[in-house]
Amino acid sequence: MSVLGSTVIFLGAAVVAVPVFTRLKLGSILGYLVAGALIGPSVFNLVSDPDTILHFAELGVVLLLFLIGIELEPEKLWRLRGAVVVTGGGQLLICAGLIAGGLFLLLQDWPVTVVVALAVALSSTAFAIQLMTEHRILKSPPGQQGFGILLMQDLAVIPILLLVEALAANAAADAPHWSVSLAAIVLVLVVGRFLLNPFLRLIASYGNAEVMTASALRNVLVTALGMDAAGLSMGMGAFIAGVLLANSSFRHQLEMEIEPFKGLLLGLFFIAIGMNLDLGLLTSQPLLIVGAAIALVALKTAVIWALLRLSGQSSKDALHVGLMLSQGGEFAFVVMTQAAGNGLIEPLLASQVTLVVGVSMAMTAPLVILHSQYFSTRNCPRVYDDKPDEEEPAVIIAGFGRFGQITGRILAANGIPFTALDNDAEHIEFVKKFGNRVFYGDATRLDLLKTAGIDHARVVLVAMDSDAQCLRMVELLRGSYPDVQIVVRAHNRHSVLLFHQLGAQAVVREMLAGSLVAAGDVLRSFGFEDTEAQRMVELFRRHDEDTLSQTLAGGGDMDALIAQSHDSREQLASLFQQDSEEIAKPR
Repeated sequence: MSVLGSTVIFLGAAVVAVPVFTRLKLGSILGYLVAGALIGPSVFNLVSDPDTILHFAELGVVLLLFLIGIELEPEKLWRLRGAVVVTGGGQLLICAGLIAGGLFLLLQDWPVTVVVALAVALSSTAFAIQLMTEHRILKSPPGQQGFGILLMQDLAVIPILLLVEALAANAAADAPHWSVSLAAIVLVLVVGRFLLNPFLRLIASYGNAEVMTASALRNVLVTALGMDAAGLSMGMGAFIAGVLLANSSFRHQLEMEIEPFKGLLLGLFFIAIGMNLDLGLLTSQPLLIVGAAIALVALKTAVIWALLRLSGQSSKDALHVGLMLSQGGEFAFVVMTQAAGNGLIEPLLASQVTLVVGVSMAMTAPLVILHSQYFSTRNCPRVYDDKPDEEEPAVIIAGFGRFGQITGRILAANGIPFTALDNDAEHIEFVKKFGNRVFYGDATRLDLLKTAGIDHARVVLVAMDSDAQCLRMVELLRGSYPDVQIVVRAHNRHSVLLFHQLGAQAVVREMLAGSLVAAGDVLRSFGFEDTEAQRMVELFRRHDEDTLSQTLAGGGDMDALIAQSHDSREQLASLFQQDSEEIAKPR
């Protein structure tokens, strides 16, 4: 079958299965797994080469790890060191030790039991993070503990693969030396630290969205492939690249560009896993496969629960995260394939272990849902729902020129978190030198606003230089986020009317305040007393606001606006005359 035909089958299976499983509240991941199993060799055999598809779909995991890394600023990563080393290391050693001990009683073969135990002790990073994201706990303290465990598991991938090669009788002799791997890590760190941001600024200066998208994908893939060539994990390379860009002004733009590719490829990845499951073994050995999957899920849940309880998490939260990380991971497929290819384990055992991992994945989503429903029906408080991350912005500033910077400085002085967006890369680099939190991107794009955290924002300040851009953004916000408060910068009187008609809560006339101050200074230069000048300025301000209110009440018709402007000038002249006569009266 052609690549195009296979693609149609993949998309068709996903379109049918995922909505059904989502509607049944079983999660999209289980839908992908079932779809893959149905179209794979074990059932309908619509696509007969799942291994090739799996290798291609692994790019989804690579992009996922890049996006995870880009969310982790180095300071955050350092704060997770305890979760990574203690909790993650403890989970891996305890689970692998207990599983190896049990398997040795059955197999009586230490090399085999060690390899299998290490393979199934690791959880699925893609699966678990997707679950934590869907249940909105990834950024919570328990979710961060769970992520620390996953990060430790990813770091352990390379030593485990090296161990498999060392235990195999026909270990590969051409594996890269450890010095090559170390040099690759150093090279990625140096390039990411000193060259990546200047390169992205150069690309941004062309103002071409397609080029930025291609550049983002290229950077991730080059890093991943370089690490793979050096004998390291592609996912590790992508993760390091993401961490290096976590403090970059291009962070949100890169997230926005890569997210669609990640979603599609990750779905394809889970379909490919489902295709690789040998369901014939499930029908011939149901008790063995299902029993082993239940034992694996129960053991990992119990170990993770205990470790999280020791780290200070509540019993409910610890159980929630434990269930999400209880499955075997996609890494087991890699290890079993490599071990079987090197003659370390029998092909039948490799197929059994792979199927056990697949069944454990299928069990995880329903168990997590049952846990959530159990606590919900018992009227327990929902720990994660509607609780924004403390670091999420309360204000989004669209346009960080002189106008937006003043608001940003005042917000920072009062401890109100904000995120600023601007599409001038050079300007961004300049203002970031003064400690401003500003990112590159077009604020009129809804996907960028989502990435920047508008779901948690209370106020959006629209302060872009172009009235057309401001109008487009106000329309976007009113259509997609009707509850957010909009404060908008207006360049002229006509724009004020349009912004009010679109539903902006506050419209600030850019030139009004400065013009009034200048007018007062000019009056003083002509000999007016300070109080007299202030009186004249205030008189004009009140009259202008009254006129604008009348215009808004009349619907903002242009002909009526022109006629009213003539009347207002006459009224203003009359007011000035009356005021002058009042001032001239003897006291």
